[in-house]
Amino acid sequence: MTMLSRVAERLYWMARYLERAEDMARLTNAYTHMAMDIPKGAEPGWDVLVRIMDAEAAYTDHYRVYNEQNVLKFIIADEDNVGGIYNAIRAVRENVRTTRDVLPEEAWEYVNELYIYAQEHADKSIGRRNRYKFLETVITSCQMISGMLSSTLSRDHAYRFIKLGRLLERADMTTRIIDVGAAALLGEDRHHTTVDPLIWASLLKSLSAMGAYRRMIGPQVEANDVVDFVLRNETLPRSVKFCLNGMREELIPLTNHKPVVKLLDRARRKQSGFDPYNSTREQLHTFVDEFQASLFNINRTIDSTWFQQDQT
Repeated sequence: MTMLSRVAERLYWMARYLERAEDMARLTNAYTHMAMDIPKGAEPGWDVLVRIMDAEAAYTDHYRVYNEQNVLKFIIADEDNVGGIYNAIRAVRENVRTTRDVLPEEAWEYVNELYIYAQEHADKSIGRRNRYKFLETVITSCQMISGMLSSTLSRDHAYRFIKLGRLLERADMTTRIIDVGAAALLGEDRHHTTVDPLIWASLLKSLSAMGAYRRMIGPQVEANDVVDFVLRNETLPRSVKFCLNGMREELIPLTNHKPVVKLLDRARRKQSGFDPYNSTREQLHTFVDEFQASLFNINRTIDSTWFQQDQT
């Protein structure tokens, strides 16, 4: 290794939290628009957003009811929600602050501006009046920071750990969204199946994949086509396959990469072998659960391989 393991760890988590903030903002924005478009009584509940985060226990510690106001406060502004937007931005700032010597000078400036903006506006953006502007600002700022890092960093170990963190977080979020979409939103006991295409379209929009889907698949939004597209498409930047392939590319130049690559290749085989066209929603749910466990093991092995070396 040519860099301290604690620096590599902070860069990795900086990228994860930056991706988390952007993804949660995208998801919240798309879900809000869907809730306004679907006829009253046919829309899924706001608890879906909490379930995607796998944060039911943390939510019920502070809130009793799953309504729009409570859920959006939990996601946007709650300082105790480790998966929320404000907390993710705060974590990005702290990790950048402690790694400024290996990042472009602009990184701290842009991240600090985003943090100050979130600090001032998160609480005011829970209601619908200010929510769209806040979420769009977060998305745009995260994209700007990610783009700046991608276009200015040398392709060294710092860049590799940033990209690993970003792609692992992105794969995790994509599978969470698909799992809830298939196993919860579109259960067989639902009575308003005519709105299902709107729900799947919303999930595609939360991944910024609607345009690509229409160009490559067609205008008709079908559940199995959507699942196959975001799991197995090789060219979509937010597909699971794209993320796993990109992670492998960055792992190979690193010393002691074999244990992580072995787990990653196992996850790639699992992802490639899953056929959404011949699977039930229960089988999809089981696949996602197992895949999430694979991502957890990959993250744990990355930690033990590279981030614990110089810790006493």
